[in-house]
Amino acid sequence: MSVGQMITTTRDIDAILIPLGTPVTIPMGAQVRITQELGGSLTVSVNSNLARIEGKDADALGLATTQTEEQQVTEPPATAHGPVNEEELWNVLKTCYDPEIPVNIVDLGLVYDCHVVDTDEGGNHVEIIMTLTAPGCGMGPFIVDDVRAKVLSVANVTDVYVELVFDPIWDRSMMSDEARLQLGMF
Repeated sequence: MSVGQMITTTRDIDAILIPLGTPVTIPMGAQVRITQELGGSLTVSVNSNLARIEGKDADALGLATTQTEEQQVTEPPATAHGPVNEEELWNVLKTCYDPEIPVNIVDLGLVYDCHVVDTDEGGNHVEIIMTLTAPGCGMGPFIVDDVRAKVLSVANVTDVYVELVFDPIWDRSMMSDEARLQLGMF
């Protein structure tokens, strides 16, 4: 893991400013410090700002790319070949991270519900209700896209719907004990 390491970029990199969600380009030759390397993406500090870089661009930091075969799946199957393992759904959700916080979204308490609905066409539709740590977080669409892509990688999932809600509003009491311990909040 390269967290804390200062690195010079070897090419231009498309990134997203945190927490605004604004697309930016980090130029070749920029000095960045990796602050988080979790869930297939990297968070870097560059020019006193945080930015999220997709794992497929890790090579521009001199690192191995982190995009998995599951993340490369673009079209889910139209029909399922069996049931969805709900434990696997929760496990894959635990690979999704808020780019500012080194704790997965499940342990942060951001996922309120996740269930499978059988479709009339023979598919398995997964419905997820979740929130963000702050209602105005510009990273929300990126977190939702990450959730959707990773859940689609689970066997027999044919469709995913993620609903972002703010009632109840998230607060620190929703975090797991493990998350509080990891963040030093005990």
